Amino acid sequence: MNASDRTPADLLSSALAADPGRPLVTFYDDATGERVELSVATFANWVAKTANLLQDELSVEPGDRVTLLLPAHWQTAVWLLACASVGVVADVAGDPAAADVVVSGPDTLQAARACSGARIALALRPLGGRFPQPPEGFADYAVEVPGQGDRFVPYAPVDPEEPALIVAGREFSGAEVVERARAEATGLGLTGPGSRLLSGLPYDTWEGLNAGLYAPLATGGSVVLCRHLDRLGAEALDKRIEAERVTATAR
Repeated sequence: MNASDRTPADLLSSALAADPGRPLVTFYDDATGERVELSVATFANWVAKTANLLQDELSVEPGDRVTLLLPAHWQTAVWLLACASVGVVADVAGDPAAADVVVSGPDTLQAARACSGARIALALRPLGGRFPQPPEGFADYAVEVPGQGDRFVPYAPVDPEEPALIVAGREFSGAEVVERARAEATGLGLTGPGSRLLSGLPYDTWEGLNAGLYAPLATGGSVVLCRHLDRLGAEALDKRIEAERVTATAR
């Protein structure tokens, strides 16, 4: 990866330039049986559309806070990188009342209503499907995002030293996210391009976010992100590790 990358969005740009067709995020939900694989190019397209939604439709600006009330999911990974692209702070499982925008899954809608700003709801259905009935007071992400542009350019350059992420009460700049992701990658078993990490960790800690997104991205690897992994038996897990050519695990 490019040594000059200073933000998570830079890491994605480098991955796109290096090998757009390779897998980046493979997502499993063992409660529903869903499996979806996103190449670097497909993932980056979702990120660009979501960043355009944030910047143009929701009028967020660098330094604004976007609270993400979302589980470990491929769409959560998209939102984390979209926030990094715009320069807003992604506050994972933070206080919606303190947010400029809240992004909620179907299980946290009541808590999300504490946000006085824009509210976006994700159904988290297979293939990014819509809510059958949009929640009152929320815009449905699956309705809003398809019409957004496929390329994103921030109105203002993103400062790597500004706050970019809050998780478990700790704040990180974009540069700190990149530096820590690189520094901790070897300990996760990520040895460079081609490494494939299976993570069953939730996204509400740095460790979960790093294993489930940042470290694979920072090293040219990929992640097999598993939600509800506790529902998968040992034999089935072994088969998945083999089928997905997993080289390391975080559980």
